[in-house]
Amino acid sequence: MYDIYLDVTNKIVSALNQGVIPWIKPWTTANAHADSPFPLNAITHRPYAGINIPLLWAEARLRGFKQDRWLTFNQARQAGGHIRKGEQSALAVLYKPMSKEAQDADGQVIRDEQGNIKMVQFALLRTHCLFNIEQTEGLTTETPTCDESDGPPAFVDHLPAEQLLMASRARIEHRYGDDAFYQPIRDLIQLPTKAQFEDAGSYYATALHELTHWSGHTSRLNRDGITRGHLFGSATYAFEELVAEMGAAFLCAMTGIQGELRHEEYLASWLKILKEDKRAIFRASGLAREASEYLMALQPEQSTQTLKCVPA
Repeated sequence: MYDIYLDVTNKIVSALNQGVIPWIKPWTTANAHADSPFPLNAITHRPYAGINIPLLWAEARLRGFKQDRWLTFNQARQAGGHIRKGEQSALAVLYKPMSKEAQDADGQVIRDEQGNIKMVQFALLRTHCLFNIEQTEGLTTETPTCDESDGPPAFVDHLPAEQLLMASRARIEHRYGDDAFYQPIRDLIQLPTKAQFEDAGSYYATALHELTHWSGHTSRLNRDGITRGHLFGSATYAFEELVAEMGAAFLCAMTGIQGELRHEEYLASWLKILKEDKRAIFRASGLAREASEYLMALQPEQSTQTLKCVPA
């Protein structure tokens, strides 16, 4: 019997084993018309979401694609083009919330105190195959251009990311040194000074990682990895770092900042978690999405990117 959770987890583990961090966007957004920082359907222009974000980002990095536009075999044909012969598809997941009447052990419908039928919520998962726009012929491809000869940019505040940090009203202290952390007891984020970072991307990737931790405080999202005081090196601690890393990656994409995240020291722990629990990556992705949406919504008059999974 096909196991969708195991298949997705194997894809993520394979990418990690090849040195590709699936939740880091593989390029700087260069398409001016793009209305989402996440992978888009090339025909409907609707963004993919949930577990599809790291799946498609990883696929792009592994195969060297420069675009984040995807489509199905039939969509390419209906648009007047076709998938090149011999091209391999990428795995994507369709998540469809469902509900049904609750029943007891005897198959009888369960009702509440008011006599209303109780409903049970569940999800229907199925896979489908996607191709990158660069794998097609007869369709318009818009390859982003960039001048790679330029040296690393000087540190300049990135306004959208800076506004996100300020809107959170998180207590952030900058101290010269090597430490970056969130301390739940004091509800404090400590970061090195901005001048210590090579560029703005590195600073904001670190800051948004810690801000994702901050969102888990008991007075906010009350996330287990923050509220239970787990020891450094434990599986729950490593899982919370995975959530923070994915949350920071989503926030970097939402605010349009390109930055490397801190992942090397946790790579072995993440691989262990994913190999032992095939549903872990789904839970981490869901918690990261919840955190990023929560933080984006703290901004006044700011339209939040809603990460709902949509069909191709």
